[in-house]
Amino acid sequence: MKNRRDFLKKTAMAGAALTATPSFGFNILKKPMPEEEIIGHGDFKYKVHKDWAKMTVGHNPILNCHEMQMDSKGRLIMLGDHTDNNILVFDKSGKLLDYWGTRYPGGHGLTLHDEGGEDMLYIVDCGWFQDRNGKWTKQAGTVSKTTIDGRLLFMLPDPHTIGVYTPEEDYLPTETAVGPNGDIYVADGYGSDYILQFSPKGEFIRKWGGHNNTDENLNIRNAHGVAVDYRDPKNPVLIITSRATNSFKFFTLNGTYLKTITLPGAFVCRPVLDDTNMYSGVCWSRTREGKDYVRDTGFITILDGYNKVVSNPGGEAPLYTNGELQPMLQSEKAVFNHGHDVCVDEDKNVYVCQWNAHHTPPVKLQRV
Repeated sequence: MKNRRDFLKKTAMAGAALTATPSFGFNILKKPMPEEEIIGHGDFKYKVHKDWAKMTVGHNPILNCHEMQMDSKGRLIMLGDHTDNNILVFDKSGKLLDYWGTRYPGGHGLTLHDEGGEDMLYIVDCGWFQDRNGKWTKQAGTVSKTTIDGRLLFMLPDPHTIGVYTPEEDYLPTETAVGPNGDIYVADGYGSDYILQFSPKGEFIRKWGGHNNTDENLNIRNAHGVAVDYRDPKNPVLIITSRATNSFKFFTLNGTYLKTITLPGAFVCRPVLDDTNMYSGVCWSRTREGKDYVRDTGFITILDGYNKVVSNPGGEAPLYTNGELQPMLQSEKAVFNHGHDVCVDEDKNVYVCQWNAHHTPPVKLQRV
């Protein structure tokens, strides 16, 4: 097993999500802005509510808020990596309704899928976890399918056990998506950067991607997220995050490369589709001096139906020169630490989950 030093080396190359401290070369930036200010651009502006979550981290401890989904009852379900309560369930006022989960020390990816009128969860443990003494440990990642209240239905097989990976290839998955026929797509974002496709029953179908292809279009570098894009209902496609290259890559449901949308300067997490728009947390952005992976440089980015950036809440306004998007940076007044995921409700409010944000709960952005 590789040691922690090897993993940090990969982090510097691919932006893997580990708790960063100043001893790793990160710099604390500006103090967060006052809540009464409005952030965002164009038609996508928001009031910040950092005290939205009505809970205490003393009673319900948080390490990192990784991802959030809204279920059919309008409840907001958040996955984190603290095994006292991996799952926190909120209503839209921020009231904590429920909490559960002790088996996901590397809780990272959360997908909710309606299956015959019943909400199902796909929970990804990325394999990296931190004990109470601050020591990092790596174990094999897992993907679990559960009911909405956490009853385990099945786990997808580790690709090593079915002959899909070589012994030298890490399996540290970060995200899942469910296709129109129920096929399950797994992004191995902290491992070998493959996309693995399984049947609804968990049977392996194929894999593609990775980062060792001669055709750079096929390479995925830090395959942090995956989502099914239904904006063309007759032709759904996959959007894959290639976070280390500041881009989203589009593939068919069978893994054929289609195109790349580049978001210079923005180390984006998973794509979140809502109506014709696409949202994403930006875990890091480059500094004005050109440095990568600097602590507390995250924001949110929003793209329209033409995959053009229209707003960067917590970041500078998007700028296109001769049709080319210019590097995107955090705003002068910092709002976020590291945007890891967003959830959009029916009123177009945005709930932001943050990684490495001093054990704070999610933030609400109220659409104005």
